[in-house]
Amino acid sequence: MTQSLLLPAIRSAYEAGLAIMKIYSHDFKVEYKQDKSPLTQADITAHQIITSGLEPGGLPVLSEEGADIPFSVRSKWQQFWMVDPLDGTKEFVNRNGDFTVNIALIVGNLPVAGVIYAPVPDMMYFSLPGYGAFRIPGDKLKTTNFVSIDQIIQSSDKLPCKHPENNFVVVASRSHINQETKAFIDEISKSKSELTFLSKGSSLKFCAMAEGTADLYPRMGPTMEWDTAAGHAIATQAGCNVINPVSGTPLIYNKESLLNPWFVVAKNCC
Repeated sequence: MTQSLLLPAIRSAYEAGLAIMKIYSHDFKVEYKQDKSPLTQADITAHQIITSGLEPGGLPVLSEEGADIPFSVRSKWQQFWMVDPLDGTKEFVNRNGDFTVNIALIVGNLPVAGVIYAPVPDMMYFSLPGYGAFRIPGDKLKTTNFVSIDQIIQSSDKLPCKHPENNFVVVASRSHINQETKAFIDEISKSKSELTFLSKGSSLKFCAMAEGTADLYPRMGPTMEWDTAAGHAIATQAGCNVINPVSGTPLIYNKESLLNPWFVVAKNCC
């Protein structure tokens, strides 16, 4: 069931990314939501493409751009899609390329499969239970014609595919690093002979963990469930843990409040 559902999610993420890049290549208007976060036509267009692409599968969709679904309704969902049509809108507005399209399949209260497409580097990341996590360039993905998941997997690199050498690599937010995160990294550095800091925006931090190019991703600041669900699924399938450092338990989803607690992503061996 998950395998058949993931193919339209990959296709929808890719098509949304192409539409985002068309807007990115021209001047665009920036509006602001009540929480002062930016909103562009790219967010709205990607939302429409993804919801239309997922609709035939029959599962509900909870998207950042359609998140006003009452908890009394969504609490009854056993499976649904969690979507961030444009994760890293600030990065999009700043034109630094660190933005992604995120789609996750939630079963119960955990993300079991994830899709992340990064339009600027043209790289697709995805994960599937029983198969693992994978990475495939967009141009290579396009030649598969989205015929089957097995065909896409055969053309993909399994994650992790890279390993830091002697130094310990910490990846953190490009736009949202705060004093708590800096203090956490400083404390970690005391036990490491060599520590390198890697700055990335959006869910690309989860992708760095899944690839193996980073050893630790601490997030000591607010995020929403749609920011993390796809990355959570991909990093987990690549051999990482995504946990609340206070409780030591994994992040859970479809809570009454969609705000995440602070979390840390670390390799299982760390």
